[in-house]
Amino acid sequence: MEIALLLVALAVGVLVVTGIAERLDVPAPLLLVVVGVAGSYVPGMPHIELEAEVVLLGLLPPLLYSVALSTSLVDFNANRRTILLLSVGLVVFTTLGVGVLVHALLPGLGWAAAFAIGAVVAPPDAVAATAVGRRIGLPRRIVTILEGESLLNDATALVALRTAVAAGGVAMAGGGGVDAVDVGLDFLLAAGGGIAVGVAVFFVVAKVRRRLTNPLMDTAISLVVPFAAYIAAEEIHASGVLAVVAAGLLLGHKAPVLQSAQSRIAERTNWRTIAFLLENAVFLLIGLQASTLFGDLEESDLGGGRIALVCALTLAAVIVLRLVWVFPARYLLVRPGLDPDTRREPPWSYTFLLGWAGMRGVVTLAAAFVIPEGTAHREVLLFVAFTVVAGTLLLQGLTLPWIARRLEVPAPDAMDDALARATLLQQASKAGFKRMKQADVDDVHGVGALIKQRIEQRNFAAWERLGTTADEETPSELYARLRLEMIAAERERVLEIRSEGTTPSAVVAEVLAMLDVEESLLDTASRERAELRTASALRRPGEECEHLASHPVVETVTDGTCPACVADGTRWVALRQCLECGHVGCCDSSPGRHATRHFHDTGHPVMQSAEPDEEWRWCYPHHLTA
Repeated sequence: MEIALLLVALAVGVLVVTGIAERLDVPAPLLLVVVGVAGSYVPGMPHIELEAEVVLLGLLPPLLYSVALSTSLVDFNANRRTILLLSVGLVVFTTLGVGVLVHALLPGLGWAAAFAIGAVVAPPDAVAATAVGRRIGLPRRIVTILEGESLLNDATALVALRTAVAAGGVAMAGGGGVDAVDVGLDFLLAAGGGIAVGVAVFFVVAKVRRRLTNPLMDTAISLVVPFAAYIAAEEIHASGVLAVVAAGLLLGHKAPVLQSAQSRIAERTNWRTIAFLLENAVFLLIGLQASTLFGDLEESDLGGGRIALVCALTLAAVIVLRLVWVFPARYLLVRPGLDPDTRREPPWSYTFLLGWAGMRGVVTLAAAFVIPEGTAHREVLLFVAFTVVAGTLLLQGLTLPWIARRLEVPAPDAMDDALARATLLQQASKAGFKRMKQADVDDVHGVGALIKQRIEQRNFAAWERLGTTADEETPSELYARLRLEMIAAERERVLEIRSEGTTPSAVVAEVLAMLDVEESLLDTASRERAELRTASALRRPGEECEHLASHPVVETVTDGTCPACVADGTRWVALRQCLECGHVGCCDSSPGRHATRHFHDTGHPVMQSAEPDEEWRWCYPHHLTA
């Protein structure tokens, strides 16, 4: 009962502090650490001590799996060289650098223990980096690299830690130590075995999912996968971390063809909830270790000044070593190509942010407890790990938004995303209509026209989100507002009928679920439109074609009206200008669709938005945007 009460209290604390963080507009991980440190000194607070087995088996697999599921395998592969240099090369570099430093600062500490603490503090945390990075709007390429690095570097660090601990055991037994060949073979076997197990788990789950239609069973399988992959890999002395990551990346990439839509929705919702609770609980648990670790320092025969010096210099070392590594690695080894978002080579400021975003997390603190009892100055090494975790979270986490603003690093542009979304839907619709034409169906009921109307409404809504007029309601916004009011009335009536007890409860629940799905879709679209109201103008060019190449952006000339709409007595939503003759017509969301009519009448291929601060162009023949 005490454990149950403690878990409930922990969950409630996480929810309360996270809610306060949102109100204060501060990163929740940072506030949770601070609250945890303060809470560890509250009289009567239960003693909570992290154990390596609990973290590495109970927390790490689901956290890694949730991140891997949402990580793009395509983006991961595009940045694989950078990710490997950080997740392997930088971890080894940091392990050696910190090991040399700590060995010099702590008298009587062996090389094995020094390199062990180096391996402990070497890997940045996936949760900490991406939680802060996504919140402040770092460029997607940086977030992708941070995610990929953090998914793999734990494996490198844990192998290095295991090797250092083994070397320490051999040395204490009077052996000759472990040579570089043994370390290299151990790493290759652990990495290769972990990846092989992850791929095997993927194939097994994929085969099962092809035969499943029940979303509940599919979700249940998803909850088992990370633990099964981790345990299977560790049983053969391979990397459980890499097994979980490999399985998660592949299953996330193949989800659209392996799972039903309902299963994908359920899986996303469940893992987002699990990740939210575990991620934030981890940071609270980190802070709660403070009083215990401070108390253990009383047993040390080192002075407080020496301990503070070791902690401060180790914290500085992990920050400086990362910056020292990323710049030579970029300019000598990686030589990155054009950024897919900006179409330019990433500036030096991207590299600096990548170097500064090296926050450590719970894996560092949990791995420190792997250092064997009886190791010289073990209590100091544990406190060093805590200092690095708390110090990087607070120092780098708090300053990262300020540095990003000072370096003028652009966040992902919501308007660019809206344009890409509209273009992608247009291309998808083109393929769908082609398939419909190929289908040999006797459409006596006019179903084809109904399908076309619904797809056009979906596409028009996507294009309307590009509008910048803040004081006018688009047709899609009007539809959403009226439909939400209708759904509220419909739900109220369904609940009245439910209270009468005349309709089966299963039927009532099904109808309420249908209304919830529709309301959720409308709410999502409304939030996206609200974000776009404050987004900047479009910048990214799209895929080129001969028509777009021969019709560059021009300064639009319009009196703010659609002449054809004025003549017809109808209203327009947004204006478009033909780049062949300068004709101004209304968009396809308008009743007249005069811009498209002009294309059909004249064959002029390219039109440009005639709205203020918009310069995107549309090629009618190729359905491409620039």
